[in-house]
Amino acid sequence: MLPHLQLILLLLAFISHEPEAVAQSQVAPVTKHTDLATPLYSVQLMITSWVNRDIFYKNLLIDIDAPFTWYNCTVDWNSLIYNRNCPTCPAPVSCQEYQCTNVRTSSSYESPSCLPETNSSTLPGGGDCTCPVNVVNPINGTCGQALLNFDEFTFRGSDGKNPLPEYLVRSQLNAACAPLTMFESFPANVTGVMAFSKSQYAFPAYQFQPFTKTFGLCLPSSLSAHGVMFSGNGPYYLLPNSDVDLRSLLSYIPLLSYPDSFGYFIGVKSVVVKERSIDVSNSTTKLSTIEPYTILRTDIYKQMVQMISIATMGILRVWPVAPFGLCLKNQIGRSHVSLLVPDIVLKLEDGKKWIISSSNSMKQVKKNVACLAFVDGGATSEHGIVIGTFQMEDNFLMFDLDNSSLGFSSSLLSNKTSCANFNFTSP
Repeated sequence: MLPHLQLILLLLAFISHEPEAVAQSQVAPVTKHTDLATPLYSVQLMITSWVNRDIFYKNLLIDIDAPFTWYNCTVDWNSLIYNRNCPTCPAPVSCQEYQCTNVRTSSSYESPSCLPETNSSTLPGGGDCTCPVNVVNPINGTCGQALLNFDEFTFRGSDGKNPLPEYLVRSQLNAACAPLTMFESFPANVTGVMAFSKSQYAFPAYQFQPFTKTFGLCLPSSLSAHGVMFSGNGPYYLLPNSDVDLRSLLSYIPLLSYPDSFGYFIGVKSVVVKERSIDVSNSTTKLSTIEPYTILRTDIYKQMVQMISIATMGILRVWPVAPFGLCLKNQIGRSHVSLLVPDIVLKLEDGKKWIISSSNSMKQVKKNVACLAFVDGGATSEHGIVIGTFQMEDNFLMFDLDNSSLGFSSSLLSNKTSCANFNFTSP
């Protein structure tokens, strides 16, 4: 069939089968992994090879620090000549293209263990140099080299309440193919890193109209159900409150910049427990989807432990369980929520408060033992506070890069819902 005739028929098909709903956002399931020493979170996406349009699925580690996306794949110049022998081969970026130089100079991984990048990766087929870029394993810190390419990452369109089967929202972006050895320390079935940072080569930068450079992250505490990642304009809904837009629960604060970092920082003025306060206004506070528990510089950590110790004097202490320094006897033994532990309040810009309730401050480590889920980062820690994933679970966070702001809900449990309550069933 002639190409122009195919296009006409395709357009007629869209006109005659107009979807009933309109995608206002994009959605993807988030999985909690606990097969390693510490929990990590992945997002499942469809990836389309530019070369031959084959579609495959990948579980990619959520990293809000990573400068660009990379995963286990193979670059093959032969694929450009319609080679069906490599269905998952993406289109390579040559060493001469501007993206190669730009990624290396403005959006690269920085690590002392990385070797200099050289233009020596000539592959069979086209004969051109394929752009090598350094990647750093966020779990163990090892550095390796990957080959930069073009890929198409696909989210399911959503009306905010359900995924819409008739909508696929694609983003074409530069990613990189890394060898399988770079993923040996990853959770099972996770073979990549999805970058959600402020870098110009991370996923948010590739959002186009009508979708804004905004993404919402809702990490599940449950292992049996998915959390959810939204991107785009909203609205966003969770069951059973399917008429309550999550954005109505959010408080907003500015996102701050930090030198040589693509990550997200916020201004925390003090940490308060039952009217006792720690001044942290001269420290930086970073958010991380790799660190499992909030890390506090030693001087802040000691004061935190002291405040919680005083506030829980009526609860029996038990021997600490690493990496935690304060553990309590959970008399009921079913859930850490049963402990009468006061809220930890982060006082933020403009009088805003991020309330960390016991469900996000106490970690059940044994049947009758729960520990304060904050760890000592050392006296010379670069950042005073690094907020980890345990404190983010069942909180809805909305990163708005267009307005450089962070929306946060505090615990959704107080609103009778959780991050595991998005309805992934298509209507």
